[in-house]
Amino acid sequence: MSERRYVPLRATCGEPHACPAPVRRRVLAATALFGDLGEREIADVGERMTARSWAAGEYLYVEGDPADDLYVLASGRAKMTRTDADGAEIVLDVLGPGDLFGGVATLGMGVHGDSVMALNTTCALRIDSDGFRALLGDYPAVAMRAFDEVAGQLSSTRAAFAAVTGTVAQRVAGALVRLAAKFGDPGPDGVLLQVPLTRADLAGMTGSTTESVSRAMSAMRRDGVIDTGRKWTAIIDMAALRELAEG
Repeated sequence: MSERRYVPLRATCGEPHACPAPVRRRVLAATALFGDLGEREIADVGERMTARSWAAGEYLYVEGDPADDLYVLASGRAKMTRTDADGAEIVLDVLGPGDLFGGVATLGMGVHGDSVMALNTTCALRIDSDGFRALLGDYPAVAMRAFDEVAGQLSSTRAAFAAVTGTVAQRVAGALVRLAAKFGDPGPDGVLLQVPLTRADLAGMTGSTTESVSRAMSAMRRDGVIDTGRKWTAIIDMAALRELAEG
């Protein structure tokens, strides 16, 4: 799979400065919050939300900012992080299309407890507190789901991605397995992860150091479990990776 070293990950945001109406409808229909609405209702929700885009490395919001907007990622990838007591970055989650994040006063949130940064060109739909409150009043079905579905997804724990038990190799392998389930692109030579993560991102995701992650991934590559390049990873032997994750 060495030829993939020169093949970039495919672009996930075809319109870097806009989220077209068909994209909005498709993304909203796929969410648990809005999925039960009819086509006209989903179109109405989409019209109430504004679309914004961010380049790789730009923050959608920062920990401590007022929590006055709810977001639905429409295209691209973003990482949700928090700073620990020592100033280190912890990666709580990696977000993809259809993921809900952010927070509004309607859900009892005053300030953001995390930061979200675009990993590549990213487009998100956004609605403010007043707009979300009006939406809940107009769509009782959404109101019934809001606190269960949204509050659950906005939970600051994001424990699945912040697991810090086991050896470094186990934690890195486990993170790669979870990323493959969400962002994997299966092919004849393996599963390419369609998310541009660095070693530092994986370190933040697994409670490890960049050096420890690099050593673990080098060993996996040497054993034929994965292949890697600049900001991309391909899983060659998923069974072996799962076995490593389980210890």
